Amino acid sequence: MRFEDYSCSFGCVVEATIEVIGGKWKGVILYHLFDGTKRFNELRKLMPTVTQRMLTKQLRELERDGVVYRHVYAEVPPRVEYSLTEFGQTLHPILKELEVWGNEYLEKVSALRRMASD
Repeated sequence: MRFEDYSCSFGCVVEATIEVIGGKWKGVILYHLFDGTKRFNELRKLMPTVTQRMLTKQLRELERDGVVYRHVYAEVPPRVEYSLTEFGQTLHPILKELEVWGNEYLEKVSALRRMASD
């Protein structure tokens, strides 16, 4: 659910951030776009389990939020490329920290599961 007003406590700021980058695919899309501009089908190949509909939806939301830039070339057939905006690039350190935390989390979960199975 999208809010129009975030003029409240710290929690609202965090909620606004999660709203922009949250969801199953947005973080993955952003992660791949940090490597550079990608065409739609390149992103599909990098994320084979995402549906075309969901990828389109997530890209549109990221574009609407000013994080992703969509460039349509006037060619036949049309070519569409996606890249991060300057503002979108500011998410890089945040997502890198999420990657670090995720690696630590997976190591911890793996260790706990090994101990439980012993």
